[in-house]
Amino acid sequence: MNDRPPPLFETNRLGARRDRAMRRGFLEGADFLWARAAEALAERLDDTPRRFPRIAVLGTGAGHATAALGARAAAADLTLVDPSAAMLERAGAAAPDAGRLHDPCEVLPLAEGSVDLALSLFLLHWQNDPIGHLVQLRRALAPDGLMLGCLLGGGTLAALRDAFVVAEAEALGGVRPHVAPMADLRALGAALQRAGFAMPVADVETVTVRYGDVLALMRDLRAMGETSLLAGRSRAPLRRAVLAQAAAQYASRCGSGDGGVEARFDLMFLSGWAPGPDQPQAKRPGSAKARLADALGTLEIPTGDKPGRES
Repeated sequence: MNDRPPPLFETNRLGARRDRAMRRGFLEGADFLWARAAEALAERLDDTPRRFPRIAVLGTGAGHATAALGARAAAADLTLVDPSAAMLERAGAAAPDAGRLHDPCEVLPLAEGSVDLALSLFLLHWQNDPIGHLVQLRRALAPDGLMLGCLLGGGTLAALRDAFVVAEAEALGGVRPHVAPMADLRALGAALQRAGFAMPVADVETVTVRYGDVLALMRDLRAMGETSLLAGRSRAPLRRAVLAQAAAQYASRCGSGDGGVEARFDLMFLSGWAPGPDQPQAKRPGSAKARLADALGTLEIPTGDKPGRES
């Protein structure tokens, strides 16, 4: 008997979606989130003086990730992994010496302990088992190896999801999913810990983008390869009445004041280290050789005692 829940996403379609995006102008302006995310990951890497001889990039963004890595990528034994053949080809053309793996990125094609740095870009938010994906990333890292990742999460397109809920409830008397649910920062931090990463960190950067109308936003989502992969989405064409009502709802909530609308994208950044012998370790309780009270110049109150009041 199989008690596993049905998959939330049709991840096998992700590669085709991004192949289509490459044909629809991905590199003509719709790649701005990929560029922003890749540059932010590279900036976080600047805080680490370590060298990483073996680097794996999962989700190439048609070359944005390797371009942001710059000299680090050029000097490393580089492996590119992507569910999109078109993005992989474009990224590989800029890094001809890199290994290329066209893979759906569900079961990662990386041997245990085979890389020192793993970059995951815009893959995790389409995973049916995000913690399992993180576990695979950790296993692929050598001891003291680093994982850096970016995904869409938090309040990304929450207003668009709400607009469709209201529009369909009013027009059809029911609701069909259109916009995927997003993980919040606390859940992502907990996922890093459950996956076994040491020194896990999760933070967020919010990007607000102005569009002429909600239709322009939806066209941009297609051009960046981020339209819905929800397994439970309706295959029926979207009714004009529903779309018009959703557009009106969205404009009332996210109007920019000059006739346009604004869209929110939360870039969620993750980092974690594979456990290694040279990492800082927490001290055993009671092993301190100096008292905190002495360092702070205050009075130490033993456990169980209540502070008194001077008369």
